[in-house]
Amino acid sequence: MRPLCFILMPFGKKPAGDGRVVNFDVVYEKLIKPAVIDAGLEPLRADEDITGGVIHKAMFERLVLCEYAVADLTTANANVFYELGIRHSVRPWATQLLFAEGWGQLPFDVGLLRAIPYQLGPDGKPTNTKRNVVILTERLKEAMGATTDSPLFQMLEGFPVPDIARLKTDVFRDRIRYSEDIKAKLTKARQEGEIAVVAVETELGDISRADAAVVVDLFLSYRAVKSWGRMISLVERMAPPLSVTVLVREQLGLALNRIGRSDEAERVLKDLIAERGGSSETYGILGRVYKDRWEKAINSGNIYLAQGLLDQAISAYLKGFEADWRDAYPGINAVTLMEVKTPPDPRQSVLLPVVRYSNEMRIAQGEPDYWDYATQLELAILGRDQKVGEIALANALALARESWEPETTARNLALIRQARMARGETVTWANEAEVALLKLCQEKNNVC
Repeated sequence: MRPLCFILMPFGKKPAGDGRVVNFDVVYEKLIKPAVIDAGLEPLRADEDITGGVIHKAMFERLVLCEYAVADLTTANANVFYELGIRHSVRPWATQLLFAEGWGQLPFDVGLLRAIPYQLGPDGKPTNTKRNVVILTERLKEAMGATTDSPLFQMLEGFPVPDIARLKTDVFRDRIRYSEDIKAKLTKARQEGEIAVVAVETELGDISRADAAVVVDLFLSYRAVKSWGRMISLVERMAPPLSVTVLVREQLGLALNRIGRSDEAERVLKDLIAERGGSSETYGILGRVYKDRWEKAINSGNIYLAQGLLDQAISAYLKGFEADWRDAYPGINAVTLMEVKTPPDPRQSVLLPVVRYSNEMRIAQGEPDYWDYATQLELAILGRDQKVGEIALANALALARESWEPETTARNLALIRQARMARGETVTWANEAEVALLKLCQEKNNVC
């Protein structure tokens, strides 16, 4: 059985502070993971991306009980440094550091430690990977000699080393494998539907004591199968430190809105903005709350109320886009609703090129997802660009994972279609895109 090596590093694509972006997932897959395996170890990556950064019991266990660790200090990520501090305080040796050379200075506190520099290309992905994999592999093998690398234990002679029982380590390993098994079951359950996800939850037992990463995966699995009531119920049973995280509260707002508890959803999201500041995601979900109210007012014939709610929705989406210009999601919703206004909002012509640029940059950075191409499709329809729209549609359909994704895009395209029809305009190929999205939704879930 291979010894475990805990990987401390950011997830996804993160800014380096000078406009460049580091693709940490590629750094992990191409550099760190191969080196750890070549050293005869089993890589175990932190769950920061899933759990919204919350430090929970399982995280502390991994920091303390894993025999080996690798920490990527690039971008001076606060969570990574906090975790590294814990590691250095309990483990005298076997913690290897690395950083991207030329992508920001290391803080003074760790600048003198023996960290391995690696290189990134303009796309934020590692270069010279073969050479750097060999270097990291050799360092990890050297660490097996129990040479002290923690500055705490190096500087303070006689500082007591905690007695980490072997039995506890074995129990910990079993728990890690259990968590991975549950995640695999949830992946399958999302394809089978709500009943299958409920079965996995039953297996977990007391949710408040379950691994936080698994609980959040369960939470998002209920979202995938549109089980909004179960999402809300799950939040009430989560451990308090997890239930108050930004990710959970944002998705709680989404779920409350989807079952018609609009006032509660608005309150949850506004409280979150007041406490943590507005993000593109929080404002985007709040925009959806106002957007749904607007549609309800339209359907009931309350025209003046509808006008006010439409302005509220546009304002929320704009604030979301302004909070992070790199996130085109709230931007595309803002310009789409501007198209719906009578007459169209004049700000749309100014904002469209900005949203388009944001979307193009996300796609150019590599590994675009469904939402990147769905946004490109909406922008092409708004700009009446059939050639770009048809390519974007094909890419979006190929990358759609869950039925609610094409359903959401089709809903926005229907708003554009209805607004243009009211003005006597028709765009045949745009209507075909809407039909194709709804067809995919039906094939995936048979509920749209």
